[in-house]
Amino acid sequence: MNILNNKNKRTSIFKALALCLFAAVSFTFVSCDDDMDIQQSYPFTVETMPVPNKVTKGQTVEIRCELKKTGDFANTLYTIRYFQFEGEGTLKMDNGITFLPNDRYLLENEKFRLYYTAQGDEAHNFIVVVEDNFGNSYELEFDFNNRNVKDDGV
Repeated sequence: MNILNNKNKRTSIFKALALCLFAAVSFTFVSCDDDMDIQQSYPFTVETMPVPNKVTKGQTVEIRCELKKTGDFANTLYTIRYFQFEGEGTLKMDNGITFLPNDRYLLENEKFRLYYTAQGDEAHNFIVVVEDNFGNSYELEFDFNNRNVKDDGV
């Protein structure tokens, strides 16, 4: 009788272990996800060289820019646009394109130059926004005060 009792205990323990193993394997397969998480969108910034803070009517200011990416995805496209909220002037790209306010233009190079030409005597303030096709954006704000003869001490 004692031998049968030990055999039943071993069988019960074996069944319990088999059930636990089956449950663990089942949970492992259920928790797996077929979708792979591949990062395609990387944050970026735009760095500029220092620019003057004063400009006169008719003067052109060069703004040297460089796109700094934290990662690189082959199909990322960058666009650039601007909006002038004070003053009158034009903004051009180094390839000759003259920007219209809030129109997007394809940014072809990571290093580029912008040329702002003041057309008025007042202060000039505008923003430049660089965006990628994944919804990331970086905004630059430029403020130029009017330079007159009294300010220069001439």
